[in-house]
Formats: sequence, structure tokens, C-alpha cells
Amino acid sequence: MADTASAPAQPVRAAEVAAALCLATDLGMGFPWAHGLEATAATMRLCDVAGVDGAVRRQAYYLSLLAYAGCAADATVKAGIFGGPITESIVDVIWGSRREQRGVMLRSLPDPGASVPVVVGQTVARLPRAAAYEPREYLALCEVAQHLTRHLGLGGVAEDLHHLTDRWDGTGVLGRGRGEEIPTALRLTLVARDAAHHAAAGGSAHAAAVVAERAGRAHDPRFAGLLARHHQDVLGGPRDDGVTWEDVLAAEPGEPVEIPADQVDDAVAALGEVADVVGPAWAGRSRQVAALAGGAAELVGMDAAAVQEVRRAALLQDVGRISVPARTWLARRPLTAEEREQVRLHPYYTERVCAASPFLAALARDAVCHHERLDGSGYHRGLPAVALGAPARILAAADAMRSAVEDPPHGWGLPPAAAVHALARDVADGRLDADAVAGVVEAAGQEPPPLPRPAGLTERESRVVGLVARGLATKQVARTLGISPKTADQHLQHAYRKIGVSSRAAVALFAADHGLLAWGELLIPGRRTAP
Repeated sequence: MADTASAPAQPVRAAEVAAALCLATDLGMGFPWAHGLEATAATMRLCDVAGVDGAVRRQAYYLSLLAYAGCAADATVKAGIFGGPITESIVDVIWGSRREQRGVMLRSLPDPGASVPVVVGQTVARLPRAAAYEPREYLALCEVAQHLTRHLGLGGVAEDLHHLTDRWDGTGVLGRGRGEEIPTALRLTLVARDAAHHAAAGGSAHAAAVVAERAGRAHDPRFAGLLARHHQDVLGGPRDDGVTWEDVLAAEPGEPVEIPADQVDDAVAALGEVADVVGPAWAGRSRQVAALAGGAAELVGMDAAAVQEVRRAALLQDVGRISVPARTWLARRPLTAEEREQVRLHPYYTERVCAASPFLAALARDAVCHHERLDGSGYHRGLPAVALGAPARILAAADAMRSAVEDPPHGWGLPPAAAVHALARDVADGRLDADAVAGVVEAAGQEPPPLPRPAGLTERESRVVGLVARGLATKQVARTLGISPKTADQHLQHAYRKIGVSSRAAVALFAADHGLLAWGELLIPGRRTAP
């Protein structure tokens, strides 16, 4: 475990977290990778053409990054109403006419590939729920986007998102404003984002035609007209390399906004919560896993900085879950091979969302390991025990504990005591780390069960092996464990015989292979055995 206690606190840019959140919502919307970053660059270029002041530019920058932050709020509801994918299709017409919107919704009601009689039956059966869908779920989209934006310390941006669904002509679903009642920065942003979406599909000229047709209806006619006239300047031609992360961060107007130190945890939590809202069963999940992981990290004796990193990594660990369709998560049947692969890859997408931010990437190194197992049977990389450090082991145990008590189809639906025994079986099978499980179980307020050790080692012998493998002399081992040197040596000799080795080098290899090396110096309070 790296010593982070003396590492100076680094400032965290709000733009970094907002841009990562933008990448996550691209996954949830089914957009091409980094589409939201491209749209934000277009928003800034439209600001240039419109000649707006610095305050509007800054507001539009963050509004563009965070416009779809609430995209997962209605995922479960949509999965229960629509048989086909609707998110990508509805974006085509979300600023179009009501007739266009209803057409997309009707076409999305039946299951793809269904026969004509089935299509008719499913459409008739699902239509009443679809009719009641819009106001309730559009409200959720706005409120979730506002909630997550406030976590980044951007309260003013969150206030503008109140009008996210409003239209220039006042026919927005929620009817909160019309015309110039809608904030200027948001009016500009919505034109640019709508145009960027259509440009990706049909080029800048096509986007200009779509936006021009919507001027005075959905969009502010001034900004729509400017985009139509200057579409090549705003949207550009085909770019082989696209807009980079660095381009978007450099485009932030004015001085970079930094997240105050006491709000960084909330900002990281915003990334986890974007996936938590996919389904009611996951409400608060990322914070609950973080509480278990952080509590376990404290119990095993990590310093305050390391505990904080474990907790933040736990908040991040399931961001990539948004890449998997809600219908897959809700399935109460065996998943197809394609669906299983989607599920297995969600840690990969967590890594991709966080990769460009130095702050988030450091946390993601452990966050993406929460489904890895010591015997190499986990995913997405199938890492062996020697590659999994203390934080990764804690995250795996914390996630397993939370999954064990979650209701199906997401979890096992076990009472807490049964969940403890299920985790103990994973320890016995060599999948989860014994000390990590003990810490998580204790953090959950449960009594840690007796946990088996490799090669029949006792609890104390396993600790001696871990310390010796780290290079401690027998006297140092004794001092660390609070026992006599003679007793420490006896434990070591017993361990040699059980393992079948006679050298410290071989012991070190055994400790690495069996998950003892990373934990040798970490003692769980209340679990000390008599010498």
C-alpha cells in the first residue's frame, strides 16, 4: 500500500469532474465516445459567433457538459415501457414537433423484430404508460441533473438546468418558461447541442437546416439563425482526431473553477450517483459501498489519506454501469452472451471515463478492480492475487457485501447474517481476501465469522508470514504484533512446515500468491489472538 499520508492535497478542477460526467452520460445516452466534449466545443464556438459576455460563456460551458447529467433517471421506467431503444431516437426529435416525438415513441413501444400481431398488441398495451411517461420523467431528468451539478459546486448552473426542457414557444413539457424567460446561456447551449447531434449524423449543413426549421419554435431564433449562417465555423468539417479532453479543459472560460477541499467527496459521489439512479434498487448504492469500504479501511489500520482514497474509489467503482442497458440489469432470465459481455465490461468503461483526469485516474486504478477475485476468476481483467493491493481487496469485499443483501435481479437478496456466511465461503474458496472481508463485515455491524487461512495457517501465523514477507526480522515481527521474539519464531517455524518451505524468499512468494503480502502490517482491532 502506498504511503499517501504526506502527499499534499491537489486542487481538483470542476471542469475535470464535469467532463468525466459528460463522458459517462454519453455512454448512458448511446452517443459516440466523447460526443459531449465535441458538443461543448461547438457551444464555445457559437458563443464566439454570438459575441456573448464572459459570464454567459462560462455558464454555457458547464451547461453543455452537464446537460444530460440526469440521463439515467428514467432508464428503468423506459425499460418497462418501450420494447426498443428510445434514448438515441428521441434525441433526434426532442426539439422537434410533438408529432415527430409521438412518432418515435410509438415506433419504440413494441419489441424489435416482433410480428405484426404482436406489434399491435404490445403497442396498445403499452400506450397508456407511455402517455403518462413524459411529465414525470422529464421532471426527474431536470432534478437529477441539478442535484449532480450542485455536487460540483456549480449552484448557478444547476439553477439554469431548471429550464432544461423549456422551449422558446412555451410548449415545453414542464412549462416552466418561454422566450427570454429561459436563461440566455441555456438557450445558446440547447441550439449548439441539438446541432452537434445532427451534425454527427448528417454533417454541418444538415444540422443547420434542422436548427433553422426549429427556430422560433423550440429554439431561440437569434442563436438558431447564427448557427445556421455560421454552421461551418461552429460545427466544422469532418475531423479525424476530434476534440480532445485537453481541448475542452483549455476552453473553460476565465480562471479554472476549483472544487473546495470539503466538497471533493461530493463531487466524486456525483459520478457514482449518475449510475445509481438507473434503478430504485441502486438508490444510494455508491455511498453505501463507500461507507463499508471506508469503514473497513479504518478498521485494518490504514492512515487517513489512504482511507479517503479507498472511500473515493468506492464511490467511483460503478460509473461504467451506465454503459449497460437498463433492460439487461432488470432481466430475470439468463443473460445472453452479448449481455454478459456488456456486464463484464462495465469496469472497463469506468476506467475510460476517468482515464483523462489525473485525479480520477488515480482513484480508478483500484475502483475498476471491485469485481476481480484473488483466484483470477473475476473481471474485467482476471487479475491474480499478486496484482490486487489492499484497496482493491477491500472494494471487492464491500461490493460483494452490498450485492449479497440487494434484492434480485441485481443481488442475492440475503439477510445480513447469511450475507456474511456467503462472503466467508468466498474466502474459503480463495476468491476474497480474509482480512478485507472481516473489515467489511465489522463495518457493516455484523460479527466476523471464523475465516480460513491458506495451508491451514492460523490467524497469527498468517500475519507473521505477511510481515516476514515484507522483510521484517523476527524481533520486528514480535514488536509489531505485541508478542515475544520466541513466540514469533515458533509461529514462523510452524508456518514453514505447513507451507512446505524453509526460506524467507519462498515464504514471500507464498504470501504474494495467497493474498497475505499486502496485509501483513495491518491489524484489525478486536481480532487479536493470544500469543
